[in-house]
Amino acid sequence: MATSDLAQLHERAFAPLTQAVEAGRIPGGVLAIVERSGNRISRSIGHAQRVPSERPMREDTWFDLASLTKVIFTTPRILAMAETGTIDLDAPLTTALPDLRQYDANAWERQVTFRQCLGHQTPFPAVEPIYTYGRDPDLLRTFILQREWPKLSEPVYSDINFILLGLAMERLSGKTIRDMDAGPGFAFAADPEQSAATEYCTWRHRVLSGEVHDDNCSALEGAGHAGLFGTAASVLDFAQGMLDGSAAPAEAIALTRVPLSDKRTHGWEHPYASWSGGDRCSPGTIGHTGFTGTGLWIDFDAGRAWTLLTNRIHPTRHFDSGIVDLRRQVGDIINGA
Repeated sequence: MATSDLAQLHERAFAPLTQAVEAGRIPGGVLAIVERSGNRISRSIGHAQRVPSERPMREDTWFDLASLTKVIFTTPRILAMAETGTIDLDAPLTTALPDLRQYDANAWERQVTFRQCLGHQTPFPAVEPIYTYGRDPDLLRTFILQREWPKLSEPVYSDINFILLGLAMERLSGKTIRDMDAGPGFAFAADPEQSAATEYCTWRHRVLSGEVHDDNCSALEGAGHAGLFGTAASVLDFAQGMLDGSAAPAEAIALTRVPLSDKRTHGWEHPYASWSGGDRCSPGTIGHTGFTGTGLWIDFDAGRAWTLLTNRIHPTRHFDSGIVDLRRQVGDIINGA
């Protein structure tokens, strides 16, 4: 696509974000698009912070990427370990975490595999306030491994899957996640004055900016499901690497497109009715969102990716920001609506 055409496409797709900011539903955001060739465009609007003081949103603002951590950080590392033979995706997590439910050899948790966790094909509960059990990260890790988890009747999207994958990564590498390389352009914290503020935390008693919003990740001092920070540029760099094949071996990139259910691939989502990327995505699209208001979608068929980064939970999550409709509107315009 010519640079002028990409600029026009971006301008049209930026309109719903402008409307959301002007209506006061979202403080601010950045929308950025990249093509396989490297041609890209980015623009910001609104405020990076509204309370207790105001700061403008910028194109180079750092964002708490929340669950984009799952696909940008954890999934590529798990697939890389499978590529080198360090793990077998169809082997149980106990091959890396032999002490998982170690006091019950027949526990169902001991049968869960790496691949099932990547695709959220396990019966772990969707949400668990692990942070309410204390602030000792080592003790919390032990709690996660030894807890008799409630078993749901069918699989749901669960952070527990990627928390366990993160624990496996730590055990196999001998490093905590926060001691690992976050990747080019990424980090596990950011300068508060250069970051998009998230929520006023009721137990940390402050507006969070530059420190992880996710409560469980904070208490664990690093986890596989959340905690990554980045800018629109670093997210686009990652996406371009996925498009041009430089981000990972071809086999690993291909697995991110292989469905494991009607909604999920290895780590990612693929298009389904009402999904976050809108109704006009090609079948060759994968995507993921983050609770803080972030999202990334990669269309391999069109050779294009886009990221919408917002601080929609600032200063509180208890407000209808309209983020679900906003993501879909932006995606539909980018894909020709």
